[in-house]
Amino acid sequence: MMDESGKKCLPIEEDKKTGKPIWIDARELKLRYRIPISGVERFFEALKDGKLLATKCKRCGEKYFPPQACCPNCRSSDMEWIKVNGYGRLLTYTVVKVKPESYQKYPDYILGVARLDDGFNILAWILCEDFKRLRRGMRVKIDFKKKAGENYMSYFIVPVED
Repeated sequence: MMDESGKKCLPIEEDKKTGKPIWIDARELKLRYRIPISGVERFFEALKDGKLLATKCKRCGEKYFPPQACCPNCRSSDMEWIKVNGYGRLLTYTVVKVKPESYQKYPDYILGVARLDDGFNILAWILCEDFKRLRRGMRVKIDFKKKAGENYMSYFIVPVED
């Protein structure tokens, strides 16, 4: 936005995609996460093999996905690993068109939450060419692959043909 002299007075630009005005923050935000995984390394090892694991507290029976090294419910560290079946129903989804800077390299993508048959809610990218095919309550499964440009295995929600 320009002032009377033609100088930019606000960081507002036209969105190249929509042509509508957008606020461009003057600060760049770069994040690099370093998350300790001691106690849950097995989850990542299984992910490399295309398996999804959760944890179950041996003391109180609570189940956790993502897996926990210690039970938040009773604070026990006596946890066991359980295999997640990987099938369920789609609860909700959204098409992401306005992406954070670090995701600009990706085309628009779909994020969703699925309720798996084992009782876990899982948030993940949905692999689907046409989001118009997606319906709340439809059967889905968890699939594994490497995202383009990334060199590690991840899990995705995929619609299951009935």
